[in-house]
Amino acid sequence: MIEGVKIKSLKVIPDERGRLMEILRADDEMFECFGQVYMTTNYPGVVKAWHYHHHQSDNVACLKGMIKLVLHDPRPDSPTKDATEEYFIGEHRPLLIHIPPFVYHGWKCISETESVVINIPTQVYRYTDPDEHRVSWDDPEIGYDWSRKFF
Repeated sequence: MIEGVKIKSLKVIPDERGRLMEILRADDEMFECFGQVYMTTNYPGVVKAWHYHHHQSDNVACLKGMIKLVLHDPRPDSPTKDATEEYFIGEHRPLLIHIPPFVYHGWKCISETESVVINIPTQVYRYTDPDEHRVSWDDPEIGYDWSRKFF
């Protein structure tokens, strides 16, 4: 596993009224601090990648549909330098993925319907000076192939 990444299995509790699922609690081992909560969606087949942050950590969960969340570690002093990992998360595998600073991340909607992703970053988004650093989804230095893999 990429150094600093943490995973929490999310438990869905159904009853006759519907479902409840806790995502992130202040007493979770992966909790650092609260910045904000936001929701984003992806249409089927759409890739949103790559970006990283200098200061904030992200806590990502997919609530509807499925995504392939991909992480890449470019950090020169990391024991997992150049490692790339895939996580298939969403309705069929409810997980919260904690992504530390300087780790590239992005995702692709792999479900037939729009995916709904929630992120709980540790910092608020600064509109005039965002802590968001981007490279293209097909960046050759990362070298990740977003196409569907057949086994």
